[in-house]
Formats: sequence, structure tokens, C-alpha cells
Amino acid sequence: MTPETNPLVRTIKERCKACYTCVRGCPAKAIRISGGQAEVIKERCIGCANCVLMCSRGAKETLDSIRAVKALLASGAPVAAALAPSFPVEFGGIDPLRFAGMLKALGFKYVCEVAFGADMVSLQYRRLINENPGKKFISTACPAVVSFVEKYHPSLVANLAPIVSPMVAQARVIHETYGRDVKVVFIGPCVAKKEETARNTADIDESITFVELRSILKEAGVDRNTALDSQFDPPHPAKGVLYPMGGGLLNSAELEEDLLSGRFLSSEGLENFPEVLKNLEHGDIDADFIDLLCCNGCIMGPGISVKTSKHAREAALRRYARKSYFSIRLNDWEESVRRFRSLDYSASFAPEDQRMKVPGADALKAVLAKMGKVRPEDELNCGACGYPTCVEHAVAIIRGIAESEMCLPYTIERLKTTADELTVSYNQLAKTKQALMQSEKLASMGQLAAGVAHELNNPLGVVLLYAHLLAEQCDKDSRVFSDARMITEQADRCKKIVGGLLNFARKNKPFFRQTSLVRLIDNYFKTAPVPASLKVTVDRSGEDLQAEMDPDQIIQVLTNLITNAVEAMGGSGGLTVRTFAERESVCFSVADTGCGIKPENIKKIFEPFFTTKQIGKGTGLGLAVSYGIIKVHRGSIAVQSNSDPATGPTGTTFTVKLPRVAKDAGAIKMKTEAAGK
Repeated sequence: MTPETNPLVRTIKERCKACYTCVRGCPAKAIRISGGQAEVIKERCIGCANCVLMCSRGAKETLDSIRAVKALLASGAPVAAALAPSFPVEFGGIDPLRFAGMLKALGFKYVCEVAFGADMVSLQYRRLINENPGKKFISTACPAVVSFVEKYHPSLVANLAPIVSPMVAQARVIHETYGRDVKVVFIGPCVAKKEETARNTADIDESITFVELRSILKEAGVDRNTALDSQFDPPHPAKGVLYPMGGGLLNSAELEEDLLSGRFLSSEGLENFPEVLKNLEHGDIDADFIDLLCCNGCIMGPGISVKTSKHAREAALRRYARKSYFSIRLNDWEESVRRFRSLDYSASFAPEDQRMKVPGADALKAVLAKMGKVRPEDELNCGACGYPTCVEHAVAIIRGIAESEMCLPYTIERLKTTADELTVSYNQLAKTKQALMQSEKLASMGQLAAGVAHELNNPLGVVLLYAHLLAEQCDKDSRVFSDARMITEQADRCKKIVGGLLNFARKNKPFFRQTSLVRLIDNYFKTAPVPASLKVTVDRSGEDLQAEMDPDQIIQVLTNLITNAVEAMGGSGGLTVRTFAERESVCFSVADTGCGIKPENIKKIFEPFFTTKQIGKGTGLGLAVSYGIIKVHRGSIAVQSNSDPATGPTGTTFTVKLPRVAKDAGAIKMKTEAAGK
């Protein structure tokens, strides 16, 4: 597989979760989020592979070159290993001579250090700067930095130093030394080198990371115990060994940073190098030469498997650099430099503009508004989406590489709204369920009540008839007359109960007519037997409150509520009847200052035959009948009550809501309001 046909980094979808860590860590914003899945955009990717390092779920993997390298080693052609100068960081526990022997045991005929190529490149940088005073150059040793400039700062391409990387320089030295038929495999910490290899196929055949090398060694059964010591093949390096550290290029090229002159500048790290390029483009940097590394030095590259700190890695590299530098034969090194100085180390670069154009203000405003960012202060720029600002996130959404759901505050607000809506729906469902259970209970009770009432009515009539006849035939002072009167009174009470049962069971179909609720209540109080000791207040709405209703049935409901209120107050207190409108409903409430209803009884008050009154004072059917009437009207009846004086004034309020337009398709609608209603 090659970078031309396959991306350097790809996503393992079954492992990917919508955490946006890879977006946040990508300096090129080369990650497309679609359906909650992260996808690397090949054209935008610079190969830094920081997303691989940041993904804790292992959902990112790099291009695998193991098979291609094994094929080269098995081909019979001479193969040279171009070993990156950062190898002491990955294999610091192995003696360098033994490590060279391990590579040769794998089948590499030559093992050369790329650090010598770095020495040659350093000389080219010195000459370039000396021959072009006043011109600004950017180092080109890091392929990720070069790619970033080409794609996101095309105006700075002319500032890229026209010099190959140490890897390509070393490959040309190998071919010059050992012949053009030698295959060259770069081994290092960098994934972006695979893309650079694909661009320089005349010099480099394959590129693998240290992680891939470990896999090949393990599969081949080669380790420090099975291999023999071997020398690295010439030419040998000098200070080029320091290239993997920040400022290593400047040190190797003897271009020391001078705070007074500011001619040379070095910077490394995914957060730092893009800022340097931005400042350079804006004209804020005076330095003539800028050494940039994408990672925090190559010693922190994604192709390294060890988990030691940056300082530990620098220490390991310095130890090897000191040992290597002080053991070289200076005359041999100078001879090698003279021999290979005349090789062609030139390179050319071209813009590959991948910048996202800023969309129109209206489109940007619409996307921001969709995420709840209407005002500037709504743009929190929290970075949770992976983009540094809300505007950049909005631009990415418009360009189709991001989703609005990536905005954490927006998603939290949506979840909160959804949770609130679900709570409302749940409460409505609970109320509907309760109403359905109540309706089923009332229906069952209605059938039972109808049967009982029918069976009791005839015998009660006979009892009443003979009780009256007996009373008429007896002396009023006699014991028999008194007993006959008792029978008559109790039979009358039974008859009222039976009448209530019939009313409850009958559920007469309402006759809807356009009626003024305010006038209906006013007319009721003209004839209502309300005790004079009660303070009655009627709070009328400013409007007439017209609605389609059965006035007779609503009067029955009002009578039941007021009767209960009067009895709850025991002859003294305040009764308040209020009428008002609420959206598409007309409403009235009946409030009293009585003893209130205990909390444990609230759920039972609409059940048939439930009453807290003394025996003989009530049937327990008034509220059940009222509930049925209101439900037939497709309205609602609710109660609020306090029976504990410690928590506030006691009392009960019943609120009835009726739709302005009758919703019962089977209801009979009359043309005009009944007279006097």
C-alpha cells in the first residue's frame, strides 16, 4: 500500500466514539465528522499522526509498510537501512553495535545513519543563508511542516529552503557509495516520511516506523541474544545526530540562536509551529532562518513505542551523540564531506492550497444561530468541538467536515430541552393513564350502579307506599307512627342514593350550545341557597367567556362543588368563584376556606361512594358525577388543597377547564343558548 492510493492514517470505525479528540489534536483540521464517526481527509492530512497518539481507544491506525519491506528483503536485491538519528530513544537499551547486527540479521546488507545526511544538509543551509542575505527561509527537514506550508500557507512556499531532508540526502549518499541498484528503506519515528518517500521514489524505496521495525524483528525471531555485533556502514556522522531535538539543526549547522540579532529561530510542537507560520505570514518575525519541527522534536514522533518523558529521551539521545561525536575520526568525516559535497541536494515545493474559504456572513450567522449562538457572548470558544473558535466550527460545518452536534454547550442544551419535553410527556402520559383508569373504574361502577338501582327502585317504592299508608292510619302520638316516619325518612334517603346511582350510571349525552360561562354562574347565584353567614366573592373575567357546553350539566357540576365547599366551611368562611380564560379554554374555579382535604384522600375524591362526611350526610357520588360530566365535555378538573394549618391557610380550590369548541363528534350541538342560562 502506498500513500497515493491509501491515506497515511485511517479510522477503525467500530472503535471510534464521538469524543472529537482527534479533531482537537489535528493542526490541519483534516478530520471529517459524519454520523458521529471521524474520518481522515487524505487531501488535508499532513501526516503528523497526532490523532493516532491522542486516540485512547486505538481507533486510528497508520499506513502499514511491513509487507512491502519484507518483500524487498526477500527479493535478493541489496537493501540498505537508512536509520534515523532518533533510534537511541527507541532502542536505547540495546548496544548500538548489537542493534546494527540485528538489522543485518534481518537481511539488510548496509546499515547507515541518516545523521550523516543531516550533516550534509546542515552545510547546505549554511551556504544558502550566506548566499541570500536578508531573505527568510523555513527549514524543510520535517515533511509534516513542509506539507502544512504547502496546504495552509501557500504564500510561504517560496520561503521553504530548496533543500532535501536528511533522509533523502542520506539515500543519495548511499546510492553514490554503494550503487544505484541498492534499495533504501528509511527507519524512523515519523509517519509523514511515508508520504515523503512516495514523493521521492527515485531515492527511497520504503519507509517504516520504529514500531513496525519491532514487529518485523519479533516475527523474524531476531533479538539482542540471537544477533552479533556489527559496525554501522560509512559514512559516519558528526553533529547531525542532534537533529531529532528542537534546535538540533541550528546546532549542527553552527547557526547559533542569538537573542540580540534574532537571525535564527527554532520552534517545535503542534501548537507552536502553526503559530510561528501565521506570525511569519503576517510579517511579525524578523528571523532570517526558522527551524520548525511538527512534533516536540523527532524524539516525540508517533512511530516511537517507548513511553518515557521528553527529557528522558533527550538525555538518551545526548548520551549517544556524545559517544558518537567523540569517537569519530575527524579526518575520515571531512573526507566524506568533501566526497559528497557535490551531490545534488536541491528540492522544489509547490502550493497545494487546502484552506477553507470563509463563507458569507449570512450563511455563517445561520449556522451559529442553529447552535444557539445569536450574540457574540454566546460564542464560548470552549474548544470542546475540536475547533479553537465557534466561527471556525461553523465554517467547518458549512464545508461539510463537521456537525453542529459537536458543540458541547449546544448538545447539552438540546439534551436538557429533550429531557424537559420527555418529563412533560411523561407527566401527561401519567395523567392520561390515571384518567383512563378512573374512566374504566367509573364505567365498571356505572354498570354495577345501574343494575343495583334498577333492582332497588321497585322494592323501595313499595316500602315507601306502605310506610306512608301505615303512618296515615296511626295516631300521631303512637310508637307505630314514629316508627313509620323513621321508615319513610330512611327509605327516602335510599331513594336519593338510588337516584344518584342512576344519574351516575346514565351518563346523559350533553346537548352543547354556545353559552356564556360568566352569565351562567351569575344566574346560578340568583337562586342558589348559599348561607348568609358565608362571604361569597365572584371574580369575573373581563370577557364574556363564550364556549360550547351543556349548561344544565355544568350547573350540576357547579352545584356539587359549591355544596361541598359550603359543607367544608361549616357555616362560616369565604367562598370565591372565579372565571377566566386560558388559551383555547374557558375556566372557572371554586375556592373555600374550609378544613381542606388530607393528602391521602386527594387521589380518592373522584371515586364513586368515597366520602369523608358523616353517615347520612352524603352519598360520595357528587364529585364522581362531576368528573364524568367534565370528561364528556373533553375538559379537565383539578384540585389543590391544604389541610395542615402549620403550612398555611387551610382550604380547597377546584379548577374546571372547558374547551371553547366542543370536541365530541357524537355530541348534539344546539343553535342558541338556553333561556336564562
